[in-house]
This record gives sequence, C-alpha cells and structure tokens, in this order.
Amino acid sequence: MQTTIKSPISFSGKGLHSGAPAKLTIRPAGAEHGIWFVRTDVLDGDNLIPARWDVVNRSPLCTKIENAAGVEISTVEHVMAALAGCGVHNALVEIDGPEVPIVDGSAVPFVRGIMQRGLQVLNAPVRAFEVMHTVTVTEGGATAILEPADTMHIDFHIDFDDAAIGRQSKSLRMDNGSFARELCDSRTFCRLADVEMMKANGLGLGGTPGENAVVFDGDKILCPGGLRHSDEPVRHKMLDALGDLALAGAPIIGRYTGVRAGHSLTNTLLRRAFATPGAIRMVVCDAGMAQKLPGYGLVWDEIPQVA
Repeated sequence: MQTTIKSPISFSGKGLHSGAPAKLTIRPAGAEHGIWFVRTDVLDGDNLIPARWDVVNRSPLCTKIENAAGVEISTVEHVMAALAGCGVHNALVEIDGPEVPIVDGSAVPFVRGIMQRGLQVLNAPVRAFEVMHTVTVTEGGATAILEPADTMHIDFHIDFDDAAIGRQSKSLRMDNGSFARELCDSRTFCRLADVEMMKANGLGLGGTPGENAVVFDGDKILCPGGLRHSDEPVRHKMLDALGDLALAGAPIIGRYTGVRAGHSLTNTLLRRAFATPGAIRMVVCDAGMAQKLPGYGLVWDEIPQVA
C-alpha cells in the first residue's frame, strides 16, 4: 500500500551552491498525491512544483526542478533519495528558498527524520514503473543504462585521476533497507580544483569540507575526520542516482547502471525511457512486488548514526 509520513518534520541550513539559508518541511499527503514541492516564499503566482522528470532544468552540478511560471528549487536529489529510500510515496515538501538545505551533505538527516516520524499506510495500491526494454544514453565518456530486472538495482562506476578517489564500483539491490544501511550517510564530494572553479562562478558558496562535503586533492582527503566509507564517493553517486530516478514519479523496477554519469545524464535517460514506446510500463504492485521496492524492510537500528 502507498505511504506518507505520520507528522511534519523540518530541517534548516544553507544551500550547497547558493549559500542561502532555508527551512524545509516535509508534510504528510494523501493517497495518489505523489511528491510535490512548494516555495512558501513565493506569494504571487504558481509556487507548486511536481517532483517529476519532465520539469527538471538539467544541470551537471545538482538536480533543479522548475514549474511553468519559472519558480525553481535546486539540489532536490538528497531529499528525494531519502523519500524513495524510506518508501514514502506521498508528501508535500515546503521550502522557503530556492535551494534545499545541504545539511551534512548526505541524505541521512532526512532519513532519520522521516523514520523518527514514522510512516502512515494509505488505502491505495503502490504503482511502479517496470523496465521492459534496455535504454541507453551516452554523452562524452559517461553512460547511463536502464534495463529489465526483478527489483531495483543500482550499479555505479567512477574513475577519477585523483588517487584518493581513483576507480570505484559498487552494485546494490535497493530493497530490504539497503539504501538506508549502505548509502544514505555518504556525502557529496568534489575535487579541490572544482571547488575553486565553482566559487569563481558564484557556486559552491555553502560548501564546507567535513561539515557538508568531502574535498579531494590528488592523494589527499581534505576532510577533518576522514571518510565514512572507504568508497564513499561511489556510494554518494548511487545516492544521487536514486534521488534522480525517484523523479520518475513512482518506484522503478529495473537495473540502473551509471558509468561516470551525473544528474543531467540520468535525467536524459528518464526522458529517453518515457519517450521510447514499450520501454517502460506502469504496474500495480501486489504484496510480493511491493516487498522488492526501496524502503521495504528498513530497520531503525540499521540507519547510520553520524556526528
């Protein structure tokens, strides 16, 4: 059955790229509502934005959604990953600024907040998108693939010149609470050269190494306290991918493979999948199918505790 959270939960902090402070509140919503965002600081005109692939204003650095009135919210991928990874199908996400707070750079604060509130079961079946045929998109040296599978899988492969990152690969099924257990505490990361370039372009203004981002410089990890996982970068890429795929509007039953892929390419993949006849279909999940979706089997004691 579909779910929502039992009561509202709020988070405050600055945006990673804008540095602007914002308050975000996740509120319960009824069956068939889906996930919607609302800009509470926008008082004139349409301030509602659906969490959906076809309203993404593609960017390489984050996922930005924008409605027809030009109202936008950026860096939605971590809260979307938390909602998907906890199995929340319906919610209204209020925010009083243009960028989601980066909190600690991962999704774990959102996950712990959602699970502390608990989930409310709603009287409506869960619908999912089942991948029927393989869809592939390639841009430069990056590739993203969706192909049929019996549940949601994410495979990711990264390759960086910086020795502290290097080549990393990981593959996970997204059922049985694996997102919360394996991925949700992995923080956003970048190279020192990227930080300098972003700040020169007025971006990355809210990033602080160790507080909400991991910065690498060659063979050095510029992060007090070190990494949460030896392969934290590839885990964070998988976290991002789950959040970006959640913009399909329903859980995906299929295997996603990302090879040096980013936000923009994953959105291009969704656009290609929905534009390709027969590539993807909506199904009503029976009890057995629902047990294979992200969020099912999540156990509170398995959610990472971080400082």
